[in-house]
Amino acid sequence: MDTQFIFSIVQQLSVGLVESCKIFLLTLLFSMPLGLLVAFGRMSKWAPLKCIASESFLEQVHIRQTAQGKLENAPLSFRAKSAFFLFKPIQFVLKVFIAILRGTPLMLQLFAIYYGPYYIFGIPISMEYRFTAVIIAFSVNYSAYFAEIYRSGIESIPVGQYEAATVLGYNRVQTFFRIIFPQMCKRVLPPVTNEAITLVKDTSLAFVISYTEMFTLAKQISAAKTTIMPLIVAGVFYFIFNAIVAFVMERIEKKLNYYR
Repeated sequence: MDTQFIFSIVQQLSVGLVESCKIFLLTLLFSMPLGLLVAFGRMSKWAPLKCIASESFLEQVHIRQTAQGKLENAPLSFRAKSAFFLFKPIQFVLKVFIAILRGTPLMLQLFAIYYGPYYIFGIPISMEYRFTAVIIAFSVNYSAYFAEIYRSGIESIPVGQYEAATVLGYNRVQTFFRIIFPQMCKRVLPPVTNEAITLVKDTSLAFVISYTEMFTLAKQISAAKTTIMPLIVAGVFYFIFNAIVAFVMERIEKKLNYYR
């Protein structure tokens, strides 16, 4: 197998690599801010029925939720009543949203978003919609993972940080963006890096709806030439791609470690 043949494979796969990069960059562009919005909803404390509950009942719930008492040890009727009045609809809906997206395969979600408009609404599927469906499926799926990463980062910030911001006269928005958000970014960077590396490899799943990215091209060339070399070259491309992502994220992590 001569070098000219390998070079021709590299040239053909470079076209697919551009498509894989587009999927990767657009998914990060949409999923990361969407994940932050989902994280806010996931932590929502809004309980619309709380306003009609009696003050004495809310005080009992507060006492049982503190260190002096446990709500789990309360009578069943009390727990049912507290669950009714303290029901948080936004938090519940987004919990279900995250559970579905993390509990079902991305491949299945690609099928649902690509074929769903036709089977549910009878809308014809165009060739141009394939790329749109890929970006929607990847962005929504990864937003669920990023939401839980962001939530863990936000909730890891000590309560004293919020109290200090209140003393300084910051409102909730200023507290979040000036104090909480910078610290959260430092803490969540390692798991975000892992998700970014996983995303590089997951771009190959676009082949299930016949979108031509690098892995699809590698399979086509391999079948046409009856050789495994295109798949090996694609593997090398994925490895280099991941190495670049890991290097960039490591540099960002070092930049944020300004106290070390």
